[in-house]
Amino acid sequence: MLLRSVVRSLRLTPFALAFGLLAACASAGGRPSAPVNALYGQLDQASKGYETALQQSRAGNLEASQLTLTQSLDQLKAASARCGNTSGCDPQRFFSVFDRLLRLKDGDFDDGQDLNSDVDPSQAALAAGKTGAASLPEAQRSVTLLHGQKLSELIAMNGPVKAALEMWLTQWRPQLMDAYVNYQYLRYQMWPQYQKADLPEALLFGIMAKESGGKVHAVSRSGAAGPLQFMYATGMRFGLGMDNGFDTRFDPAASARANAEYLNEQLGVFNNNLELTIGAYNGGEGRMRRAVGDDTSVSFYDPRVYNQLSQETRDYVPSVLAAAWLFLHPDSYNLRFPRIDGLPGSITLQRPASLSELTVCLGSTAGMEEGWFRTLRNLNPRLDPQVTQPIGSSLQVPKPLERVYASRCVDGPWPILAHDLHTAVVPVVQTPSAPPVQAPVVRKDRHYKVRRGDTLISIVRDLHCSSVQEVTEMNGLKHHKLAVGQTLKLPVCQ
Repeated sequence: MLLRSVVRSLRLTPFALAFGLLAACASAGGRPSAPVNALYGQLDQASKGYETALQQSRAGNLEASQLTLTQSLDQLKAASARCGNTSGCDPQRFFSVFDRLLRLKDGDFDDGQDLNSDVDPSQAALAAGKTGAASLPEAQRSVTLLHGQKLSELIAMNGPVKAALEMWLTQWRPQLMDAYVNYQYLRYQMWPQYQKADLPEALLFGIMAKESGGKVHAVSRSGAAGPLQFMYATGMRFGLGMDNGFDTRFDPAASARANAEYLNEQLGVFNNNLELTIGAYNGGEGRMRRAVGDDTSVSFYDPRVYNQLSQETRDYVPSVLAAAWLFLHPDSYNLRFPRIDGLPGSITLQRPASLSELTVCLGSTAGMEEGWFRTLRNLNPRLDPQVTQPIGSSLQVPKPLERVYASRCVDGPWPILAHDLHTAVVPVVQTPSAPPVQAPVVRKDRHYKVRRGDTLISIVRDLHCSSVQEVTEMNGLKHHKLAVGQTLKLPVCQ
């Protein structure tokens, strides 16, 4: 329990104060004053104390570790809070220590210990999708690896990522929360595909949060489709296509498998450079390869690469990494994801119903204030939500809804109300039919040689189907003048 206390103690309250006063405590330049040096000294001592606490914990001396940790954190809190009132204090130093402690948390604990209090314990028992199957292991978010490398060491906490963190915590926060809820119900389908491919779960969440927000049926203006937004041609290359009229890009498990295969392919191309790989996923591997050339160790932010990419890709990469980072460390950024019981379940319809009708009768049960429509669609992607499914149909639902369905959607007023609303007749307004379009008269041209005594008016009169203006325009005549022997183009009258 000591390790869980470590994380709880590291929540952002003291740091939020320091970060909120960035402008006030910007460095004044020159040599730091004695008060500032004193604060920096306390910061260094707190950091060293944290490492000492980790060493004591590994040695089994939990009581001493807890005492050292408490003293170090109290010192860090006090120093960071005073930074805002001390002229010349640089808050970036405090942020750097905070960032370093998070990275220590991500990799320096014993494998048998779980430091992460951000993990919802209810997710530990997620089933593999079939009754009696082995449960999914809980995501080891405190030690998450990418091909043996610590993910936390691959995410540079630079300006673009920090800016993306702020966006996720402010303007994009609703999408982030929706993505988390949607993902928890899809996790049992998607996470095993990443696990098999040796890819971190946080990366899967980051891509999905940015691409679709966890909406399985999302389609972009460019034609990318599904929770991970595959273009049709790319999807085909990785085994996504039509299956009995269903586009498997909308299948969460198949989409996650294809996404994992794509990322591993590109990680191989770019020598495990995560930023370049994510950029290739958004902007196209061909464009990224041309920008990078032979030097796969080059930074995504190197002007030689960065300046050749679209603004969308420049924003996309740090946004994905920031979402992944928040997935790992929500409490450390004053963010609390809701607890979701994502255990998979199923129901067998006892009366005909569509997904829309089930949404009405389920209401906001189990604390789902926004209703269950999105979740039911995500879990049953092959079904049209408006089409009534017959008795005996099996539908995928979250486990807690099995009992709710039996108590609320089989008998009683709610299924009757839902059916009545679903079968409501909307008047069809007959739009007046447009008058038939007259087919244009196609006229062929013939030629006429002007004879003595002819005038333009006499020629047109003999045609019975044209006008002086039409003949004039056809021949480019000026002032209606004709010359004997001149050849005119005349319309052929039907």
